[in-house]
Amino acid sequence: MSKILITGGLGFQGSHLTEHLLNDGHEVTVLSTLSKASKKNYELLPKKPTVVWGSITDKEVVNKTVREQDVVFHLAAYINVDESIQYPELTIQTNVNGSVNVLNAARDNDTRFILVSSCEVYGTPEGNRLIDEETELRPYSPYASSKAAVDRICFSYFKTYGLKGTIIRPFNVFGERQKECKFGSVIPIFVREAMKGNNLKVHGTGEQTRDYMHVSDLIRAYDLILKSKNVNEEVYNFGTGVETSIKNIAEHIAERFNVKVDYVEGRHGQVMNFCADITKAKKLGFSPEVDIWTGINKYIYWRKNL
Repeated sequence: MSKILITGGLGFQGSHLTEHLLNDGHEVTVLSTLSKASKKNYELLPKKPTVVWGSITDKEVVNKTVREQDVVFHLAAYINVDESIQYPELTIQTNVNGSVNVLNAARDNDTRFILVSSCEVYGTPEGNRLIDEETELRPYSPYASSKAAVDRICFSYFKTYGLKGTIIRPFNVFGERQKECKFGSVIPIFVREAMKGNNLKVHGTGEQTRDYMHVSDLIRAYDLILKSKNVNEEVYNFGTGVETSIKNIAEHIAERFNVKVDYVEGRHGQVMNFCADITKAKKLGFSPEVDIWTGINKYIYWRKNL
């Protein structure tokens, strides 16, 4: 078993990864900013990790936390596209400078580094093709550009310093514990509004598509990377390979709660189509198990029982 640090380990994805790794017998430390959401996710964990309350922008805290760890899963970041449009400097400074702090600490301590990047780094590919790992990075938003910068800085550390590590680009992840607040994600926001009896608000035509992956499948992907050999300096897309439109998701949830769907002005910085080519991931043994509609129904059941 390994000593593993998870930056952002009490966030949405991070808390699921923390829970999984603790159950698997690893010694887990979490570096997390203190918030109502992180405290709530900590309380939900059946087994408790060691928690260091702090930010990746604090170089001293990062250095102390990374020391003596075998592996770092780097998830901590400002992650919302709309928030990044409103606060571009804060997003870029936190995501880029904070990540460099974690990279430097991993390099200095010879710690394996697993970067959680994002499908947003790709932008909209030409010709609406499936997105593989060789697709050009064309980020549309400040959030996406910050993740693309970190993605490429991380790769440069592999090549320049011999840092051992892997870059993961998850597609649109959803599931239990995901934020439903102002800068939350679309499925939790739709469910929250529908539970209140409000109509669902879709920006644009609703024809924009995404490759939605349930968080349980992503955790299997993370575990696969952790346990795999010969993945150093590699990049992997993880998704389902299936596109679903925002319109269809909104109509599914609206029907469940007997509300309607309203269409409003589209967002700036929004790409139209995302769908992963997961051929490379499948060669590692990855196969998604939860389809979009099963995953949404699981989320609705969980949300109703909060």
